[in-house]
Order: sequence, then structure tokens, then C-alpha cells
Amino acid sequence: MSVAAAAAVARADDASESPALVVEGLTTSIRIERQWFDAVRDVSFDVHRRETLALVGESGCGKSLTALSVMALLPAGVGRVTRGRIAVD
Repeated sequence: MSVAAAAAVARADDASESPALVVEGLTTSIRIERQWFDAVRDVSFDVHRRETLALVGESGCGKSLTALSVMALLPAGVGRVTRGRIAVD
């Protein structure tokens, strides 16, 4: 088997595996002056092993809040995940 064929087989095997990270319908809210507002709404994506995902967008669009939500690093009392599912394998 050639190197290219072996690499293609390895990629096919990786693709058949379940994702390492699954985010489904994520909504993250932040508190401003005692009221909660949805800052990130209905975000969904999968990331497989050996795959890279880039969150790209304008300033203030929710990239950092999404990442902090996935890592469970939202500041207590200021941010919270209000809907959705995050699963890490």
C-alpha cells in the first residue's frame, strides 16, 4: 500500500469515529444590571479527533463566550449556559 493510500485509509477511519466534541443548540446568557440576556444563541458544531475548528467573526459576535461556555469557564453570576448540550469524549 502506498503512503498516500495509507493516509487516505487513516482519514476514512478517523471520519467514522464519533466526534471528540459535540455542541448542540448552545445558548449562553450574560447578566447586565440584574437582567439576563442571550449573548450566544443556538450554536451547534462537532469537532473530530485531529480536526481543528476556528471560530471566526466580528468583534462582539460571541466567539469568546462560546469558547468559555464549552470549557465551563464562564464567570459565576455573570454568564451561564441556558440551553443546549456540550459533550466531550
